[in-house]
Amino acid sequence: MALAATYSLDAKRSPIWERVYAHVHQKLATGELRGGQTVSELSLAKELGISRTPIREALSRLASEGIVEHASGRRLAIVRLTRQDIVDLYELREALEVYAVSKVARQLMQRAEIDRLQKLADSVLQLKDELNQSGKAELDEEKMHRFVVNDLAFHTMLIQMARNARILKTVNETRLLIRVFSIERHGHNEGLLEHIHRSHSEVVQAVAEGDPERAKRVISEHIQRSLQERLNDYDHWEIETSVRWSFPYFFAISPFQKKSVG
Repeated sequence: MALAATYSLDAKRSPIWERVYAHVHQKLATGELRGGQTVSELSLAKELGISRTPIREALSRLASEGIVEHASGRRLAIVRLTRQDIVDLYELREALEVYAVSKVARQLMQRAEIDRLQKLADSVLQLKDELNQSGKAELDEEKMHRFVVNDLAFHTMLIQMARNARILKTVNETRLLIRVFSIERHGHNEGLLEHIHRSHSEVVQAVAEGDPERAKRVISEHIQRSLQERLNDYDHWEIETSVRWSFPYFFAISPFQKKSVG
């Protein structure tokens, strides 16, 4: 697939390295690239139909942001986060989102904005209904992807309402890192979907009623719960990886095929 086919006409007017940078971000966000995975200049150049120079520029930018790092030899790889890195990212996200939602709750919001935000919150109920109809205990991979997209849209719109572009940029970058380096996890169950919908709806209500203290409390608790879930995933993965390395013959895969953090 040529690079020109990947982006819109507006994107084509951007420097090529920026389009490569956006392309790699998309791969990270969708999980196509994961923590520890090698990033090949040659492979990207062939995939996008361009020279290696803009590829090198884009990877240099990603390295400066801490997303890629030098591995053995001259290879570049997506970095892996430690447990503390995950905590740090969530603390940064919480600090910024709490401030943003407090600012939004102090503003005079248009009814149309509140309705759009509530509609995004209610999208979780559609997934819950589909889960019930499927007879399964958890969302499958396709539905979890839809959840991630809807959840990101809700939080992005909430921060956009604060009208601070720098906060939005930082939070989006933080969420991307969390997404890239998150442990592969099971799909959400009905109880968790109900809890998320309740939290999102309570934030919308607090904003609509101009109650910044309530909005701050709810968004803070919401993010802290998400952090704990992610840390539980990390701890589970760490134990599983240790067991696989200690007793490789008990598992179907080689101990060198470690589960990626991503």
